[in-house]
Amino acid sequence: MLTDVAVNPEAPIAPKKLSLLPLLTVLFLLSYGLMTLLIVEQGATIESQRGLIKEMLHDSVELSAMKGKAIQDKYLADSQHRARTQAQAPLTQAPSTQAPSTQTPSTQMPMTEAPSTQVAPSHNARNEAGKVQKPRFQAPARPASDLADERRAVSTI
Repeated sequence: MLTDVAVNPEAPIAPKKLSLLPLLTVLFLLSYGLMTLLIVEQGATIESQRGLIKEMLHDSVELSAMKGKAIQDKYLADSQHRARTQAQAPLTQAPSTQAPSTQTPSTQMPMTEAPSTQVAPSHNARNEAGKVQKPRFQAPARPASDLADERRAVSTI
């Protein structure tokens, strides 16, 4: 038995709407999962870099200490060697049998020397912290021709 169904031609049956909501929800969850994974991996990378930086800092401090000790040992050995040679020098030199009056004036050294423009390194070139100081640069004196006329601006390169 078939039953007659009345079809109203004015109101056709609407086709079923396809919803994108489930697909968007899946994509949203997938993207948040990937973003969480990225954050976790970045955190692990940052931690490993932090460990490497700490290790490099420790190695750098150790290397600096070794270099400082080597410089200090070298300075100590040099000063001990200088002290030994200075102590032995007066013993090994015999007094001269020739009188100083027999030298000609051209071979005699003058008693006073002109002051040097360079700074000689001192034997005690260490400061209180035990670091070796660099010799200080001393600028050369201005020539007398520059001192005569102060109105002229002299620029040197």
